[in-house]
Amino acid sequence: MNSNSSSSPKVPIPTLERLATYLRFLIDLEAAQVETISSTDVEKQTGINAAQFRKDLSYFGEFGKPGVGYNVLELQARIARILKIDQLQPIMVIGAGNLGSALIGYPGLTEHKFHIAAAFDRDPAKIGRPQGDLVILNEADVREVNAEIGARIAIICVPAAAAQEVADTAILAGVRVILNFAPIILKVPERIVVRNVSFLQELAVLSYHLSGESQK
Repeated sequence: MNSNSSSSPKVPIPTLERLATYLRFLIDLEAAQVETISSTDVEKQTGINAAQFRKDLSYFGEFGKPGVGYNVLELQARIARILKIDQLQPIMVIGAGNLGSALIGYPGLTEHKFHIAAAFDRDPAKIGRPQGDLVILNEADVREVNAEIGARIAIICVPAAAAQEVADTAILAGVRVILNFAPIILKVPERIVVRNVSFLQELAVLSYHLSGESQK
C-alpha cells in the first residue's frame, strides 16, 4: 500500500498500520476472555517486536502498568479512539463491480466500526439493484446523498480512466480520506489522504521472494 500523505505529521504510517494489527489481536483476545497481556505476549502472537510495540504506544501517552501488563479491554478502547473508530464510521463505496460488491458484503468492517452507508455506480444496469442491505445509487447523486450520511471516507473501485473524476466528486461531497483500488495515482489537495491498494504491486513483491527458490 502507498500513501500520498500522512494522517498525522508526527506518527509514522507504519505505526498506524501496526496499531490496526494490535486492535485485531486485542479483539480476538477479548473473545477468548483474556484480561491482561504483556508486550512479550504481543511479540509472540503478532511477530512484532515487544520494544516496537511499546514504542508505537509511546506516541500516544502512557499505557499499561509495570509488573501487571496491559488490560485488554482498556488498551483496545484506547487504540480504537486513537484510530477514530470508537464510534461507527460511515463509508461510501464508488464502483459496484466485483470488487466493490465484495467489499459491500464483507462482514469484518462492522466489527471494526466501519459502516458502508452508501454504494454508487454509473452503470444503468447496476443502479437500483439491491446489494446486501443497500441499493446501488447513481454516481451522479454522490454529493446529495453524502449531505445526509456524512461519510468522510470513500473507497474507489472504478477503472483507472474514471478514478480521478470520481475522486474529485467525492472530495467535493465532503470526503477527507480515500482508499483507492484504481490503478492510478490520484491528484488531490494536500488536506486529502489517499491510500493506494495495488494487487499487482503486492504480487510483484511476493513474486520477487520466489526468485531464489530454484536454487535451493
